[in-house]
Amino acid sequence: MPHAISALETAGDAVLYARGYDAHSDTTDEALLKEAIEAAKKAEVAVIFAGLPDAFETEGADRDHMRLPGNQNELIKAVTEANPNTVVVLHGGSPVELPWLQDVPAVLCVYLGGEQVGAAAVDLLYGKVNPSGHLAETWPIRLQDNPSYLNFPGEEGVVSYAEGIFVGYRYYDKKEMPVNFCFGHGLSYTKFEYGNLKLDKESLTDQDILTVSVDVKNVGAVAGKAAVQLYVRDLESTVRRPLRELRAFEKIALQPGETQTVTFTLDKRAFAYWEPKCHDFFVESGEFVIEIGESSRDIRQSIPVQVEGTVSLPFTVTVNTTIGQLLKHPKGKEIIGNMMRSSAMSHVDQTETMGEGSERMMQGMMMGIQLGALVSYGRMTRKQLKELIASLNS
Repeated sequence: MPHAISALETAGDAVLYARGYDAHSDTTDEALLKEAIEAAKKAEVAVIFAGLPDAFETEGADRDHMRLPGNQNELIKAVTEANPNTVVVLHGGSPVELPWLQDVPAVLCVYLGGEQVGAAAVDLLYGKVNPSGHLAETWPIRLQDNPSYLNFPGEEGVVSYAEGIFVGYRYYDKKEMPVNFCFGHGLSYTKFEYGNLKLDKESLTDQDILTVSVDVKNVGAVAGKAAVQLYVRDLESTVRRPLRELRAFEKIALQPGETQTVTFTLDKRAFAYWEPKCHDFFVESGEFVIEIGESSRDIRQSIPVQVEGTVSLPFTVTVNTTIGQLLKHPKGKEIIGNMMRSSAMSHVDQTETMGEGSERMMQGMMMGIQLGALVSYGRMTRKQLKELIASLNS
C-alpha cells in the first residue's frame, strides 16, 4: 500500500519511539529489546504494535499455528514488566494466541484496517473516537481448542468435517470452554444498559412473524455505538443444537444518556434447524428463549416464547426402532407408555432391592431397547410385533 499511514507518522513528535523487534524475523534482537525497555520505563503509557508479518500470514496457504513471532511475545513480556501500564495494538487477519493477555491492561485489535489504520489506531488510543467493534469470531486460548483440530487438514486430500454444526461459538459455548474472547465481544469507552425487552406475542406458529423490541441506553460519559445482538435458544430439543444461535443484530449510535428502542422481526428460520427427513428447515414445537446481549456470553435480557411447528416429520417404525424413539410417535406413545408402566410395576421389588437410582436406571435401559427385542423378552409374539408395526405405520 503506497499511501499507507503508520501510527508513528500520525502521532509525530508527541511520542518516544523504540523499534523493539525486527518485523522480518522471529528471533529477539537484544539491542532492540533493551532500547524498548528503557523507553517504556520513561513513558506514562507504553504502546506496543504487534501482529502477524507476511511470513506468518498469507492468503495463499493455511497457517499451521496461531502464535505471534517469538520476539514479539518476548517484547510484550519485557515491556509489561518495565511498565505495567502497557497497551498492545494487534494487527492481523485472524485470531492469535496471547500468552501475555493477563499481564496487560488493554488490547486494541485493529485487524487489517487498510491504508489509514495507523491514523485510526491513534484516534482510538487518544480517545478521539470510541471503539465500537465486536468480534465476528471466537478467539480461542490455543490452536488445540479449535473444533476442527483433530480433523484438519485431513489425509490424502480428504478432510472430515466431523464438527458438523458446532463451529465457532456454537462449539465453544456448547462445551462451556474458556476462551480469550468470545463471539460478539467488544469493549468501549462507555457502557450500555438494556431493558424493557418485549415480544408482540407470547406464542406463535412457525408461519407467524415475531416482533422483538428492547431499549438500549448509553449510561457512560461519551458517545458510543452498541452492537445489539439477538440470540435464540431452544430449551429442549430432540436433536443436537447449539446452546444459542445469533439470529439478528443491529448497531446503533447513542449520545451520553440517550435511549433508543431497537426492533427485530423473526420468522420461521429463527427457530428452525435443517432436517434431512423433510429436506427443509424444520421447527420443532416447544419453548424457546429470546436473548439480547453484547456477546454470546454476555446476555443482558431474556424472555421465553412458545413456538408451534406446523409440519410433521415422516416417521417409519421398524423392528430396530427404539422405545425412546417410539415415545415420540403419536400412536406409539400411548401403547408403549402402558407397556412401560406395566413393566415398571413388575420391577418394583427389584428396584427397591437395588437401591436409590435404580428406577431411573431401569427407565434409561428401556429407552434404548429395540422393538424387536420385545419378542425375546416375552413381551409379545412375532405376530403381535408385526401387527403393531403395521398399525403404527398405517
